[in-house]
Amino acid sequence: MKSVPLTAYPRTATRRAGAKKLRETGRVPAVIYGRTITPQNLEIKSKDLEDLVHHAASENILLNLTVESDQRPTRLALVQEIQHHPLSGKPLHIDLHEIKEDEKVTVQVPVEAIGEAAGVKAGGILEHVLFKLKVRCLPKDLPATINVDVSHLEIGKAVHIGEVTPPPGCQILGDKHISVLAVAAPITEEQEAALVAAATETTAADVEMIKEKKEEGEEGAAPAKPGEKAPAKGAAAPVKGAAPAKPGEKAPAAAAAAPAAEKKPAGKK
Repeated sequence: MKSVPLTAYPRTATRRAGAKKLRETGRVPAVIYGRTITPQNLEIKSKDLEDLVHHAASENILLNLTVESDQRPTRLALVQEIQHHPLSGKPLHIDLHEIKEDEKVTVQVPVEAIGEAAGVKAGGILEHVLFKLKVRCLPKDLPATINVDVSHLEIGKAVHIGEVTPPPGCQILGDKHISVLAVAAPITEEQEAALVAAATETTAADVEMIKEKKEEGEEGAAPAKPGEKAPAKGAAAPVKGAAPAKPGEKAPAAAAAAPAAEKKPAGKK
């Protein structure tokens, strides 16, 4: 991969408020680190960074970095990560990894399918199992993408990591038996109907369960009248006909409130 020139500037604002003001002036906060250097805070012009990303095939970009007022004229750096705004997509922060020309690096490289699979022509669906592959190589051999020919793939077949031809000077890492690209059989109308029915049954079962729990919680509870509090669970129900207690007096007990049974005179039947 050919290195791309980029100019950066030393950065003093490190807190969130400082980074926000920095973006308002048209610059993006950055940091550069490496195995043999102390991390350094930098800032890059937003326009330069947006142009860099726009013309790159991926975010794996090799930079010929120039830092203003730095003792070293240039540095070789790899774009490690670019954080984007979730709505506008504009760069918010960039991490740079300083490397050496003779130092091998390990990066994630995007995978692109080349050609139209035979299984797709027969009605199958091409599936990307892995969108990126881990590659180890020297900076000069770093590929922007890894192209995989899928024209020979039939329905039910797949290309595994061990079957991908690595770019010159590169080593592809990972389990060789893991699929990268595959062609799946199309879903029939019966299968689609079965999936819809299963989803409907699951939803109905969830609704029924919620309904049962609600009914269990409300069972036996008398509805409270407007302005009255519902009686506590286990509390005795008020005695019918009992006079309400006066302020400051305790309510009569349930047993005392009930009128005593009349006794019949002795000797009378």
